[in-house]
Amino acid sequence: MALANDRVVVVTGASRGAGKGIALALGATGATVYVTGRSNKAGEGVLGTVGATAEEVTAAGGKGIAVVCDHSDDAQVKALFDQVKKEQGHLDILVNNATMIHPELSKKGPFWEKSLDLVGILDVGLRSHYTATYYAAPLLVASGGGLVVNTSSPGGRCYMHGPAYGSGKAGADKMARDFAHDFRPFNIAAVSIWMGILLTEQIQAAADADPEGMKDFVAMAETPQFTGMIIDALANDAKLMERSGKTFYGSELGTEYGIEDLNGQQPASHRGWLGAPPEFSEAVVE
Repeated sequence: MALANDRVVVVTGASRGAGKGIALALGATGATVYVTGRSNKAGEGVLGTVGATAEEVTAAGGKGIAVVCDHSDDAQVKALFDQVKKEQGHLDILVNNATMIHPELSKKGPFWEKSLDLVGILDVGLRSHYTATYYAAPLLVASGGGLVVNTSSPGGRCYMHGPAYGSGKAGADKMARDFAHDFRPFNIAAVSIWMGILLTEQIQAAADADPEGMKDFVAMAETPQFTGMIIDALANDAKLMERSGKTFYGSELGTEYGIEDLNGQQPASHRGWLGAPPEFSEAVVE
């Protein structure tokens, strides 16, 4: 894989939240980072745009390139990677982060009492991870090696936000496993990373409004940049291919690599509370 400052990276769903943090952390290594998302016009209720993220990536030391892309539209996804091919000719890292966050996601109650639209996470989420990787694959192969990351969570192993969310995250973990099988002959690794509670723009705003009520929540949260630092460490790992096909707690990788979060803390693993990452069979049925 190319040195960090020569890498070409695509981070999907990077206008805000986890994707923005990942893009900023990878931009800080000097990489060229394509940031995608639907939002490129600031306005009421819009917490971030791809344009703003790209500017911050450049300010951090990389080269940020904003691409407005609706990941529910396969044609727009194809156009994204056609642009990367035309401008760069290859790709080193793909981070599949785009997902649908429905307003009723954390609403309590059985799934049939929530909006049917929550099932959209299987489209912009699980399916969009597949589609992005499908179009990215030839560019990763052209690099002679690379890394695909699905951002995920322990929701694939415990009840979290209902069956649509849980099955989407479980699918993302298994998808990384199967990507890894097909990519192995080309020296391309694929992993799924379970992120912790994230100190996103929305959570930070809530904490600013209620510091006392949110202090315990904030104390256990990771910055969105933390996962980006983990991805950089994976890309630099000479034994990366030994990790391919596996699902990891980002916090545990941080401990292993000796990476502290921006606040100087070592995020804690929630393995004892939320469960262990899945272990898949080694069997292969072609």
